[in-house]
Amino acid sequence: MSRIGKKPVQVPAGVTATVDGQKVTAKGPKGELFFVANDEVTVKLEDNAVVVEPASQSKDARSKWGMSRTMVENILKGVKDGFERKLEINGVGYRAALQGKNLQLALGFSHDVVYQTPEGITIAVPKPTEIVVTGINKQQVGQVAAEIREYRGPEPYKGKGVKYAGERIIRKEGKKK
Repeated sequence: MSRIGKKPVQVPAGVTATVDGQKVTAKGPKGELFFVANDEVTVKLEDNAVVVEPASQSKDARSKWGMSRTMVENILKGVKDGFERKLEINGVGYRAALQGKNLQLALGFSHDVVYQTPEGITIAVPKPTEIVVTGINKQQVGQVAAEIREYRGPEPYKGKGVKYAGERIIRKEGKKK
């Protein structure tokens, strides 16, 4: 029995949710998102809440049950509040700046890295060593943050590079004489 799957997802105030077969659509102040559930689960709208149940008691249906409920919860939260991911830059001369809509990163290479911001994502640079990625799609926000981090991930000796805010880098000891 999925402990997450059996909880109904309450539709927040200011958001309208519609269920059309396997497709759940959410409209809110930030935009509109939809999720198409797998055929192994059934989705219903009852008492201003979205209820996800397995279509059968097969292992496959039960494994997709909790994930489908979480996806519905994420689209409802995304159209109401949105999601954000913060990145920090550590290192001498490492910095970020916005160049129009694109993100320009100086990460110790011989050239600046220019990251093209995808549609539906907003990137802000409050400080030269801080990047904030925001959007309504949780997967897309995480993907963009991971792509930016990938240019120069944190290294274990001095901790230089791009890391998530709050991420703990396990440090290694350097050479000894």
